[in-house]
Amino acid sequence: QLQLVESGGGLVQPGGSLRLSCAASGFTLHYYAIGWFRQAPGKEREGVSCISSGGGSTNYADSVKGRFTISRDHAKNTVYLQMNSLKPEDTAVYYCAALKADSSWFPVCLAGLFGSWGQGTQVTVSS
Repeated sequence: QLQLVESGGGLVQPGGSLRLSCAASGFTLHYYAIGWFRQAPGKEREGVSCISSGGGSTNYADSVKGRFTISRDHAKNTVYLQMNSLKPEDTAVYYCAALKADSSWFPVCLAGLFGSWGQGTQVTVSS
C-alpha cells in the first residue's frame, strides 16, 4: 500500500523558512513524480511545486517562484520542499502526492492527476 507522510510544518514568522519532507513507505518514490499542494481555509487545493520522477524537471506556482525549492533524495526515498521568505499567505495545510510517471514527463501540478496523498502538515506564517 502506498503511503506518504509529510513532516516539517509549524509556526514561523514572516520572512522565515521551513523545510517540508515527504517520505514514502511501502514503495520507492523513484518511479513517481511528486507534487506539493496546499489548501488554506475556505480555498481550493492548489499546486505549489512538482518534480519529475527522475528529478530533472521541476515546476512552481508563480506565487512561490524564487522562494520555494523542490528536491528529491532517492537514497532516502524522500522529497523536500524548502520554503524561504515565507509570507502570511503561505499559511495552509501542505500535502504531498505521488503519480507514477516516466522521467521524461514534465511535472504538471494538477491535483486530479495524482492518486496517492499524504495526510498533510500545517504551515502557519504569523507574527
